[in-house]
Amino acid sequence: MNPHAPMPSIPTLAGTRVRLRALRTDDADALWLLHGDPEVMRYWSHPPWQERAQALAHIERMQRERRHTEFYPWAATLDDDVLVGTCSLFALSRDHARAELGYALRPAYWRQGLATQMLTLALGHAFTALGLLRIEADVDPLNLASCRLLERLGFVREGLLRERWRVGGATQDSALYGLLARDWRAPSRP
Repeated sequence: MNPHAPMPSIPTLAGTRVRLRALRTDDADALWLLHGDPEVMRYWSHPPWQERAQALAHIERMQRERRHTEFYPWAATLDDDVLVGTCSLFALSRDHARAELGYALRPAYWRQGLATQMLTLALGHAFTALGLLRIEADVDPLNLASCRLLERLGFVREGLLRERWRVGGATQDSALYGLLARDWRAPSRP
């Protein structure tokens, strides 16, 4: 990417049930509910947020950093445009045609196919619009639902980093997953 070129905008991506749009300041309350939920944060590399101010600071940091670094922080919404999850492409390297994928969803929306649609939208953007060749994901191997989701989309478990994170006094491993553009299996529409 040309360092003098303007940063590409964050596109809105729409699926049949989920819409990914740019994270906004007015998402702070819903983002705090998401990242403050111990069930959601059980497998993350940091403990649940304790204050709404953490959500606002996170959004402000994302907006500030995006002026200089290409990454795509999306709010996942349904018809009412309220954030129910997040999905992001980050650590994007144009030189190496790769990025990392992150995602979270409120428990009330688990097991409904919404995470699959969120990731499918983000991966479609990564492989088509951005022309990336590889996407990586770092997952706690105890998070079996997330591991299965990635595998259904064609990700391959490529390694294990033992005792990578210390969260709340406990040590967690990281399973590293990779997906190549040529191996991506986007779920077919019903």
